[in-house]
Amino acid sequence: MSVALQDRLVAAGFAFRGYNVTNLGRSAELLAHSVYASTVTRYLREASAICAETMHQPVDLVERVRSGRESTLDTFPEDIGLIIAMELAQLDLLHQFFGIEYSQARLGVGYSLGEIAALVAGGVFRIEDVLRPLVTLAPDCADLARDTTMGVVFSRGPALDVDAINRLCLHITSENRGMIAISSYLSPNTVLVIGQNDTVDRFRALAPEFTKTPLTVRKNNSRWPPLHTSLLWQKNITNRASVMMASMPGGFRVPHPPVLSLVTGKMNYNDFNSREMLSRWLDQPQRLWDAIYELLSIGIEVLIHVGPDPNLIPATFKRLSDNITAQFRGTRFTRLRMSTMRGIGTRAWLHKVLPARVALLRAPFVTHIILEDWLLEQPLP
Repeated sequence: MSVALQDRLVAAGFAFRGYNVTNLGRSAELLAHSVYASTVTRYLREASAICAETMHQPVDLVERVRSGRESTLDTFPEDIGLIIAMELAQLDLLHQFFGIEYSQARLGVGYSLGEIAALVAGGVFRIEDVLRPLVTLAPDCADLARDTTMGVVFSRGPALDVDAINRLCLHITSENRGMIAISSYLSPNTVLVIGQNDTVDRFRALAPEFTKTPLTVRKNNSRWPPLHTSLLWQKNITNRASVMMASMPGGFRVPHPPVLSLVTGKMNYNDFNSREMLSRWLDQPQRLWDAIYELLSIGIEVLIHVGPDPNLIPATFKRLSDNITAQFRGTRFTRLRMSTMRGIGTRAWLHKVLPARVALLRAPFVTHIILEDWLLEQPLP
């Protein structure tokens, strides 16, 4: 299988997961593996040392993974180190034992913290340099989360009026009872908002006045550090991080492979703009849907999901694939040759006669590999 995967790297992308309320996945199994253990231990110890030096307190990510202690807001600073360390360790295992080079892939893409890992893996920054500002400011991010609520805002049919949603968030924020803002564009009919105090309730109550599209708002019961929102402004986190990153080593090379940024939904990193992009990454919403369309439009055939228990990007692709399959079930679509459908989004002449988002039809044909599962399934001496 490793040979087959190596042959497909030219059309493969690596998708790095971000922070979640659970961040261990199968890391303990990788750490206990008779062959993988030394590599995984090395990355966890390196991240532990960086976090401990920055936080001025002991950090032992090896012990944490072994004991299975999951995340809380208090562990958010070391969670950053844990996630990035495990993502880099998985890539190293792929290289060491299967000869599969991340650099030979078509691109990397990361949701939230995953974009940082993609930049490190792509040679833009060293892990010790990029972790320090993130870990330094993580306690303030976690502190902001203590009175916040995440809301999943969606419609059951038409696309959302994003301008109306932004206008509503600004209106509620202007009432001076707490800030609320979009943190992620998940799909044309779904966004995530994060709000302080009762602002998510206010959003639900006022939505009919601001948009004609009927909205459903569901609260997430967990607490989420409000990355990718203007809530970070309250503790000057964006400006403080930008000052720290200005003197951070590295950042003067194009990532290899290219990184598809969720700040813009495009491959915008060059040899000098990584600090600017990361400043925007802090307080601007994640454009997940734009990135998924870009992946499909450029012909990605394999998506390798990196990190502990990746869920958001695989789940988004599954929903899209299921919707497309259901939409065309029983029609002539199901009898078209798969090879034709795989290429439909990349043929220039078709873009002139078919809807602009035709590349989305390729979603059911993308192969998804959960890297930690794949590594643990491979036969090794």
